Amino acid sequence: MTIHIITIDGPSGSGKGTLAAKLAQHYHFHLLDSGALYRLLGLSLHKRGLLDELEQQLAQCVEIALNLNIKFEMTQNGTIVLLDGEDVSQTIRTERVGEYASKVAAIPQLRTALFERQRAFAQAPGLVADGRDMATTIFPEAQTKIYLTASAESRAGRRVKQLQGMGVDVKMGDILANIQARDKRDMERAVAPLKPAPDAYQIDSSDLNIDQVFALMVNYIDAQLAK
Repeated sequence: MTIHIITIDGPSGSGKGTLAAKLAQHYHFHLLDSGALYRLLGLSLHKRGLLDELEQQLAQCVEIALNLNIKFEMTQNGTIVLLDGEDVSQTIRTERVGEYASKVAAIPQLRTALFERQRAFAQAPGLVADGRDMATTIFPEAQTKIYLTASAESRAGRRVKQLQGMGVDVKMGDILANIQARDKRDMERAVAPLKPAPDAYQIDSSDLNIDQVFALMVNYIDAQLAK
């Protein structure tokens, strides 16, 4: 049985996580939020005091990556993410943990440690995988590749609204600076830099809402599934 893989890559705040979840539900496919894995590893290393010593304590950090105690539980209200038995669903979505994830993702040995863990998510009938290198590194054989982007300003604006909705007091300037710094780090890293796959369908969501982008994606995916 063919396992159809849909990848959605793009920078932080482009909306790929929300859309990946909607697509997985729409097609009844499995879902891989690769960013959550990096955020979980970053949070785990931070708790152990290792995040600022990644190079010096690399062997220990790789061992932790290979043995992360994580669990994703689907509920009526969404996905609950557990790290060492603790619900960290909200914690891993903060800007602070996003920074942890970006630091972790820049280390080739840690990316390698998480490689097979991500590959294992490809199960019948299909998978929707979102991240930064899903099409270029993790699932280059994917039948459907989408690259979702948006201007840094529009992504920062969305993030501010999201955080304010969670009761977090944030400043637009700070969020924009964080996004620009993360983009630079992700695009310039030596291994698996953030970039569209040559055969990816590219969408700029700067001036589009979620429903409009979802419609574009479904039309494209349906055409690929029909081949």
